[in-house]
Parts: sequence; C-alpha cells; structure tokens
Amino acid sequence: MKVGMERKASPLAAIELEVGYPVKGATPRSVARALDLELKPGEFVCLLGPNGVGKSTLIRTLSGMQDPLSGCVRILDTSIAEMSPKEKARAVSVVLTDSLPVGMFDGYSVVALGRHPHTGWTGSLGERDRARIDWALDAVGARELASRQVSELSDGERQKIMIARALAQETRVMLLDEPTAFLDLPRRVELMRTLRDLARREGLCILLSTHDLDLALRSADKLWLLGEKGILTTGMPEELALAGDIARTFASAELDWDVEHGSFRMHRHACARVSLEGEGSVAIWTRRALTRIGYEVASDSGESSLRIRIESLEGGYCWKVAGPRGESEVSSLGALVAELLKMEHGGDKFEK
Repeated sequence: MKVGMERKASPLAAIELEVGYPVKGATPRSVARALDLELKPGEFVCLLGPNGVGKSTLIRTLSGMQDPLSGCVRILDTSIAEMSPKEKARAVSVVLTDSLPVGMFDGYSVVALGRHPHTGWTGSLGERDRARIDWALDAVGARELASRQVSELSDGERQKIMIARALAQETRVMLLDEPTAFLDLPRRVELMRTLRDLARREGLCILLSTHDLDLALRSADKLWLLGEKGILTTGMPEELALAGDIARTFASAELDWDVEHGSFRMHRHACARVSLEGEGSVAIWTRRALTRIGYEVASDSGESSLRIRIESLEGGYCWKVAGPRGESEVSSLGALVAELLKMEHGGDKFEK
C-alpha cells in the first residue's frame, strides 16, 4: 500500500471471530474460533463442510442475527453489534431455507418486503421502491411469478422470489443458507449461475452455504471449507483441491478424493485389475462403470488379468474382452457390466 493511501473498508469482515450457541445450564458450545474472514465486492463464495459443523451458525453470526461468542463482525469498518436493526437490514440481506412467508402473499408482496428498511414509518412504496422491485424480479427471471400466490409456487420459484426480495433490499452483502437444498439439478444450476452473474455484474458480495460440492467447484470464485474441528480454510477452488484441503475437510473411510476428476468416489477394495483401451466419452464412461463395480482400471496391460478394448462400429461400439477364460465381445456397456458382475460371483463367462 502506498504511503498516504487509505485502506478501503471491506463490505463484510470478521476479526478473531468465535461462533457457537448457548447451552441451557452450561457454557456455550463453540463450533469455530479465531476466524479472520473477508468478503470482497464482485465475489461469489461458497461455504462447505460436513453436517453439523456450524455453517448455519456462521451465516447467522455474520448477518448479525446471532451474537458471536467472541470477536466481531464489521460492515464497512462499523461493528455490526453497534448497528440498529434498520442499519443492518440496509447493509446485509439474508436468505434462509425456512424464511418464506406463506398465506395470502403473492410474489410481488414478498419482494416488496425487501424495501421495508428504506421506506418511512407508513411503509408506503415510492417510485424508486417500485423500480427496485421491478429490477429485482427481472434480475432473477421472476417477473411472471409476481402475481402468483406464494403457496402455489414450486421450491425453485420460491427461491427466486426470496432472492429477488434480498436484491430489492439493496444491500452490498447477501448471505444465503443452503438455498439449493430442495431444488432439482437444473434449478440448482440455474440458481448458482444467477447468483454468480449477479455478484460480478452488480459488484455484490455473495456468500452461500451448500452441500453441492460439484456445483460449488464449478461456480464459486472462492470456497470456505469448515471442518469438523472448527478449522476454516479459504481459497480458490482449484488451489484447495490441489492442496488436499477438500479431501481433508470431507475425509471419510467411505470416500476417496479423485484429484484428477475433481470429485469423490466411493471407497471400495478393487476386486481385480483391468486394462482399458479406448478413446472419447465412451471410454470415460466405461472407466466410470468399471470403477463403480469395483475394478482398478489401467491404461496399459501390465499385470492386468483382464483386458477390454473399445472399438467403433457403424452406428455404435463394441467391447472386446480378453481374459484367462478366453475372449468375448458385447455390444453395450450394460452387457459388459452384467457379464463382469456374473464373473465376479463365479459365473463361467467370457469363454470362447
């Protein structure tokens, strides 16, 4: 930093933060401590970790909905503990999985609730308020949901309305607690893309907790990994994957982290070693099928007792298999898997 330049205050920062919750008749239970965190404008951050490590507790503490056990959260260099409820609402918007009002509300009315921190004591909406509501609905593609009753909306449509309400609140920081929890895959992808694009286009700080590691790896600018011992590791997804931090955070006797493919696979002792020869997507999915049923797959014959070669045919493929019991050929991946499973259980397969 050059002499004379002022440090730019972060939209949200945590200093020596300890989070947890009270226990009746006992000392509070700490789930994470000594956290130094910062959200930057235009940054889309995903918070991941095993169940019960305190992700929701951290989200609630950062938003000011829950007091920290120690340390502080600062909004533009102002302690959130010193801010009034209206000041907090103008600085941070929160989307929780259980926070959607139902009853006789329509979509527009829910989004309009986001303007409450900016309206007078009468709660009347002005021209600027209505313009912001319209913008928020358009930003998440929810214009057609404005006149519909909330009780009639699907889970994905409700999440759009809740995010529109947070956008209508006109804050620089948005915190979301597992917004993809009840959505199918296409809606999860759509939601993550919308949030990532909003962060970059509008310069927002967006923090989202999720269990969807694959989507987080593909979407987030940065990951916050919260482990079972309350240790938080932050960084770019690719760097955390290469450093082994993702594997350590989700360490389990049932899972192995595949650093080459950026995903976990079920741990299973290989029943045999097989060499696979082939190219393209059919080879990739053949390898996945073989791994799934318990084979160690190699690209060279080496010590493999079983060899599989994929050949292209007019209109399809065939799988040629050679092993101790002879050679055989199948015309589909499903047939290959079925035969290997039968052989594993003692069937006399692949005989010439």
